[in-house]
Amino acid sequence: MPKVAMYNINGEQVGELDLSESVFGIAVHRQALFDVVNKHLASKRRGTHDTKTRGEVSGGGRKPWRQKGTGRARHGSTRSPIWRSGGIVFGPHPRDYSYRLPKKVRRLAMRSALSSKVEGGSIVVLEELVMETPKTKDMVKILGNLQVNNKALVVTADRDETVFKSARNIPGVKPLSVPGLNVYDLLAHNTLVITKDAVARVEEVFA
Repeated sequence: MPKVAMYNINGEQVGELDLSESVFGIAVHRQALFDVVNKHLASKRRGTHDTKTRGEVSGGGRKPWRQKGTGRARHGSTRSPIWRSGGIVFGPHPRDYSYRLPKKVRRLAMRSALSSKVEGGSIVVLEELVMETPKTKDMVKILGNLQVNNKALVVTADRDETVFKSARNIPGVKPLSVPGLNVYDLLAHNTLVITKDAVARVEEVFA
């Protein structure tokens, strides 16, 4: 069973926390991570690209020359795809790039991402994260006390507006609650800063 140190907001170790083996201690499944990240990026695509077919480009209503007698190839429109400024044959059109993955794959990827943080020593567990007023400098001080000086994901059990407003303007830091936790953000940030309550919530959902 994985065991990690637990800190307070002053950076002092106040104990140790046993993590669930089935959530934070599995072998990392790289293919599941790859599939879920690809799905996440595909879902973010706007899909608003569009090209015009020969029926949508302007002009071309008149036959360029008569059918026979000119010695040239017959044409009915100057907006045919083989003409300059003509329509596009197999160009892209607006579409939705999102797709679904099996629930077991999504859950396996989440457990793999969490386990990779424990395996790499990139997880910091806080006993609690309580702030009286939203102040960015206070959050910077807390992260400094924890020696977190790179891209960090700050996860709380529920959405705490004070914490969110204090962390959202810090470059490289992203606040999330457990319902919004996702594989992409876990892999995109170097350090996972998570509260004790959030760990319990994650284990409850993914165990």
